[in-house]
Amino acid sequence: MDLDRSKPVWPQVADELRRRLDAGKYPAGERFPGTVDIAAEFDVSQSTAQKAVAALRSEGRLYTILGQGSFVKAPE
Repeated sequence: MDLDRSKPVWPQVADELRRRLDAGKYPAGERFPGTVDIAAEFDVSQSTAQKAVAALRSEGRLYTILGQGSFVKAPE
């Protein structure tokens, strides 16, 4: 994915992750990729990846278990 570096990057990363969730790439209950992996895949900083994941969490698409990571929440 080519990111438009003239605009904030984290919303672009979050949009791509949303598309993947909508497409079923990450099934409900499955562990979501960590921020280190997301940062490496999109060639962004870890803080940018953290902002993208935090946006998905605030939308209720992910939940976190302390010490285990983030997981995909089942649609309601």
